[in-house]
Amino acid sequence: MHDTAYTITTQPLGPADYPAYLPVPEGRVMLPSEIPPGVQMVTLPDGIRTLAYTQPTAPPAPLVAVARPIPAWAKTTALLTPTIGGGIAAAGIGLSYAAPGLIAMSQALWSAVALIAAAAVGVPVLLRLGRSAVGTGRGTTHITQNITASGMFGKANGTINHH
Repeated sequence: MHDTAYTITTQPLGPADYPAYLPVPEGRVMLPSEIPPGVQMVTLPDGIRTLAYTQPTAPPAPLVAVARPIPAWAKTTALLTPTIGGGIAAAGIGLSYAAPGLIAMSQALWSAVALIAAAAVGVPVLLRLGRSAVGTGRGTTHITQNITASGMFGKANGTINHH
């Protein structure tokens, strides 16, 4: 075991240090703080009290993990995760195959935008040129209307003039 550099001694206790129900021991006595682990004060069948190594107590029973059911949301998420990942992969592959067509469609859309812009500017210009190019010699027609009435519920009379 260990060789100690000092001698272990105990201080004897006097008769006043013991409770009345315990007999006063003969000789030296160890304090409770000096008793090593695994050693306890035991009473033998003939009534003598002594220190002895005792059998270790049974270790506490290990905690048994209770199996809990897996929540429904966790099952659903676990089942959907590969599906969503597969869908994203399929979309990526589809876009890679469709890239040339998408580029052509975007160019066609820009051409359509240019056509609409040209029509927005060109159609009014063509209409204006078409009206003035007819050459009828007559300008635009003006219509004036004069209406008169007597009283709130009286008969109304009117004239229409073409200029």
